[in-house]
Amino acid sequence: MDHNKTTSYTPGRPRKRRPKPKPSGPVLLAPAGGHLEIIPLGGMGEIGKNMFVFRFQDEILVIDGGLAFPDEHMLGVDLLIPRIDYLIQNADKIKGWVLTHGHEDHIGALPYLFSQLPKVPVYGARLTLGLVKGKLEEFGFRIGDFNFREVSPDDRIQIGRYFTVDLFRMTHSIPDNSGMVIHTPVGKVVHTGDFKLDPTPVDGKPSHLAKLAQAGAEGVLLLIADSTNAERPGFTPSEAEVAKGLDAIIGKAKGRVFVTTFASHIHRIQSVIKAAEHYGRKVAVEGRSMVKFARIALDLGYLSVRDRLYSLEELDNLDDSQVLVITTGSQGQPEAVLARLASGTHQKMAIKPGDTVILSSSPIPGNEEAVNTVINRLYALGAQVFFPPTYRVHASGHGSQEELKIILNLAQPKFFLPWHGEVRQQTNFKWLAEAMGQPPEKVLIAENGDVVRLTPETFEISGKVPSGALYVDGLGVGDITDEILADRNHMAAEGVVVITALVNHREPHVEVVSKGFVKAGERLLGEVRKIAFDAIYQGVREKKPLEVIRDDIYYPTKKFLRKATGRDPVIIPMVIEG
Repeated sequence: MDHNKTTSYTPGRPRKRRPKPKPSGPVLLAPAGGHLEIIPLGGMGEIGKNMFVFRFQDEILVIDGGLAFPDEHMLGVDLLIPRIDYLIQNADKIKGWVLTHGHEDHIGALPYLFSQLPKVPVYGARLTLGLVKGKLEEFGFRIGDFNFREVSPDDRIQIGRYFTVDLFRMTHSIPDNSGMVIHTPVGKVVHTGDFKLDPTPVDGKPSHLAKLAQAGAEGVLLLIADSTNAERPGFTPSEAEVAKGLDAIIGKAKGRVFVTTFASHIHRIQSVIKAAEHYGRKVAVEGRSMVKFARIALDLGYLSVRDRLYSLEELDNLDDSQVLVITTGSQGQPEAVLARLASGTHQKMAIKPGDTVILSSSPIPGNEEAVNTVINRLYALGAQVFFPPTYRVHASGHGSQEELKIILNLAQPKFFLPWHGEVRQQTNFKWLAEAMGQPPEKVLIAENGDVVRLTPETFEISGKVPSGALYVDGLGVGDITDEILADRNHMAAEGVVVITALVNHREPHVEVVSKGFVKAGERLLGEVRKIAFDAIYQGVREKKPLEVIRDDIYYPTKKFLRKATGRDPVIIPMVIEG
């Protein structure tokens, strides 16, 4: 196939479509003037926070509810979750929730979201629901309070009167991953979910594309598809190739082996365990999320071990050639196991010369520096380090351009909505679709919060609902604003000077403390104290309010420090009447 050929499609010229067989799926007739609203609350223009709302008249279907991780500018923020104002306002219309798979960017926000919404039926495959239940238990929820309904990755689900969902298995980097054909009163909508078309998945369960092909033959009104690797030519390597690469490295290693990957990457963890067993190594898992995911996967039968999983203490007396440890920390997180091993702060184990460390993952954009820091520290400790792309120890879970073309050819949608990617990836997928032999009639690049209005003949953005992210910081959800983050970044960049002034008529008192500013000498701090005393004496004489005295301290101090140091610290004057 020559993939460099340009399309012969001419805009404005009616394109030929193959004859459509008699529909075999549900026929849902739309009332006159009926339209479907599709509202992404996350996952558009970003990687993470995936969440869709489908609304027809008075019924809503929700798909997924994921989280995203903060970038380096979001100091102190732990997680980002979608804003769901729209769902809260329309809670009585929600008829069901369908989960595509168990990755954090698709289910991680559910404990925060479920607490604000009615307990509607939640459909998911066995592993997906197992991971969701594990998260809810951590948050102190009773599982019996929820309406979970286990389905296979190829089941049919009826949601309310207007939505019938045909799931179909799609290979990805976690078991039990599904795409879906959503039968609606206006036509069929195909949502691919996350996917790659792996011909040799390690669990032997390839994508089931028959339902997609059938829907395409009958007529797909809209395709919503994964854009993650729309910039990457060719095919995404099979997970079987990664398994071979891991086996080769583990087989040659003389000392201990440490492997880090995403805790939810059950296929990858299984490949590591299989290689370890092949070469006579005992396997330990370390890190809270790794232990949790491994336990759930073992309990549900998605992970198998010939022996058992060990603790680090149980490996102490073994020869180094018999030890393999699977850890958290693939993204360089400072609190994760691998970073603590690299910095020598792990309480149970330390890296030593002769160890082999495999980073079986790629850095999420924004984490490159943190990952490189960990790698350099591991080298400094004498470890041999293997990481992509230098070594074939990782493959993406998302399809590249040739796989995206296959999906487009099977679905042959009238309309197309690229999703799950930054704007550049969505745009590249748009260009790819428009260059096909039978391109969609219209492609939209949507943003989170857009109301995408769909009828059998029209496809447009018709409005906007509240969207964006809520910041999770410790136990707080949504109480961190962009203004607070700006203050944190200001303090991180310039430092802070705190001036405490006690105002009274007999003996005022001033104390100045600086943090993260400069190594302030007595002269500099003395000048700041003098400014504060002058403001207090003048304020007392003229009987000024405390807030005016505070301003009389703040502005002269700001001007003085900028002139004296060239810096602009956060200045916090606290004026107290004594």
